[in-house]
Amino acid sequence: MYAQLVETGVKRLKTLDEMAPEERAFQEKIDAEIKIEAKNWMPEAYRQTLVRQISQHAHSEIVGMLPEGNWVTRAPTLKRKLQLMAKVQDEAGHGLYLYSAMETLGADRDVEIGKMLAGKAKYSSIFNYPTLTWADMGAVGWLVDGAAIVNQVVLQRTSYGPYSRAMVRICKEESFHQRQGYEMLLTMMRYGTPAQKEMVQDAINRFWWPSLMMFGPSDADSPNSAQSMAWKIKRQGNDELRQRFIDQTIPQLELLGCTVPDPDLKWNEETGHYDFGEIQWEEFYQVLKGNGPCNRERLEARCKATKEGAWVREAAVAYAKKQQAKRSAA
Repeated sequence: MYAQLVETGVKRLKTLDEMAPEERAFQEKIDAEIKIEAKNWMPEAYRQTLVRQISQHAHSEIVGMLPEGNWVTRAPTLKRKLQLMAKVQDEAGHGLYLYSAMETLGADRDVEIGKMLAGKAKYSSIFNYPTLTWADMGAVGWLVDGAAIVNQVVLQRTSYGPYSRAMVRICKEESFHQRQGYEMLLTMMRYGTPAQKEMVQDAINRFWWPSLMMFGPSDADSPNSAQSMAWKIKRQGNDELRQRFIDQTIPQLELLGCTVPDPDLKWNEETGHYDFGEIQWEEFYQVLKGNGPCNRERLEARCKATKEGAWVREAAVAYAKKQQAKRSAA
């Protein structure tokens, strides 16, 4: 129960007895697994935490279209082209769902997008890595979307209702993306040439560690985790989710006939989990600071799209105003 005293390396969380009446009623509602809705009272810090998390999630979906859009015109077959276009369309829809959920908290979509374009708001670090070969499309679908699913399935039970409900459809579609990516790699490994099989292994080598970094640093090094867990915005810790991803991915990897670039990976009979090597967190933090392989390229692409798409947004607003004026006159 949250009423128990919680100590972290960053700050001490309040007990129920230390809370103001509104805060206490809010926390008791969360402890009772009752969803918080947009019109309910909530602490300002809860609202701000959600705005930051949901907006970053939405930014990630939108920026995440860029590595895949890079291969739409170069897909090897019409079937693969259609699959990839559908996947990119899904990601755009996810971004729109999430921006809409964020707006229920009173946030302004244009303001939050502006922060991202200015480099003041983050998106998932994984999308700052290049997609060099067609096998990368399979690796992104299988590893990147697979890591996202492990992260996002638990968000279906997050305490904020609009966010929770948005995640239901998003998780269903992400699950399909993961299976699609794995099928692409499996096809290349079973029927491909030696060069294509090497391409698959190379893609896995490059995306393995960045995929593990997607879960974020250990909760002990994450200043916001304790409060987010108490508010049930997060339901499970970063390390627990990362371990789950590894445990479910390695058997699939073995079926592919591939390996991961981790000499320390091994099954631990005592724990019932895979042990794995140390993650190079300095790389993660450098990417977050804007020093990744594609940080500048991704932001330039989004800024260019925003500028060139301005006339579409302006036309849509003008049309909406015109229709509203007609309805008012009628």
